[in-house]
Amino acid sequence: MKYKNAKEILPQALMDEVQKYIEGEYLYIPKAEGTRKKWGDNSGYRRNLSMRNDSIRKEHIDGATISELANKYYLSENTIKKIVYVKDKASD
Repeated sequence: MKYKNAKEILPQALMDEVQKYIEGEYLYIPKAEGTRKKWGDNSGYRRNLSMRNDSIRKEHIDGATISELANKYYLSENTIKKIVYVKDKASD
């Protein structure tokens, strides 16, 4: 996290108001509600996992065994079972 000088960012009236509560110390201002992204959204990794899991489910429906899928995707059989037998795809 990079610190920024509030004097360079905030209008003077707001600076004066903030200084009534805290002066000369560090202040963390969190992001607004709803602006925080979920894990993997920035990198696209979440989307890639979802696509991979969809492929695994489809291949299993088409007849691939748990063992075959585990070998193909370099995952444990337990992980493949969790993907294949998931009740709600939104939980990926």
